[in-house]
Amino acid sequence: MLNWALTFFIVAIIAAILGFSGIAGAAASIAKIIFFIFVVLLVISLISNAIRGKSPKL
Repeated sequence: MLNWALTFFIVAIIAAILGFSGIAGAAASIAKIIFFIFVVLLVISLISNAIRGKSPKL
């Protein structure tokens, strides 16, 4: 899922340079949604591992 977020983020940056319109604006919106989903899943994962007593893998 992170790969998709990064892909849409890159498309959104290119869209910002060219101006947000049409497909570019949609790509920016999708990038935001996927990014926030990824952040929420990361936080849930960290909390569940902390509750189970596992330390993060380095």
